[in-house]
Amino acid sequence: QGQLVESGGGLVQAGGSLRLSCAASGFSFSFSFYAMNWYRQAPGKERELVAAISAGSISTNYADSVKGRFTISRTDAKNTVYLQMNSLKAEDTGVYYCMAKGVTRDYWGQGTQVTVSS
Repeated sequence: QGQLVESGGGLVQAGGSLRLSCAASGFSFSFSFYAMNWYRQAPGKERELVAAISAGSISTNYADSVKGRFTISRTDAKNTVYLQMNSLKAEDTGVYYCMAKGVTRDYWGQGTQVTVSS
């Protein structure tokens, strides 16, 4: 049974930085085969895609709201995907989830809270 565990969230002042990690285990196929995504959900809002990285790190994509501030990366040898978040704003507050997109199913983590104080 595949599992994703996020970590690295917390409380930070506006303008600060955080680095989120998401560790994968128990996947049916090698972690390197999965495209990985970071989503976030702010209170009262729908979950939105923040950043995505393809299998093999060939391509990355970002929401317009985080371009130039967030960087997604992965280390397949550690079955881990990261989200480096710089110049954080109050509107970045929310629960951040990682998601592994597979051929037959997707996997979701339990989420990590990020709170940016203004």
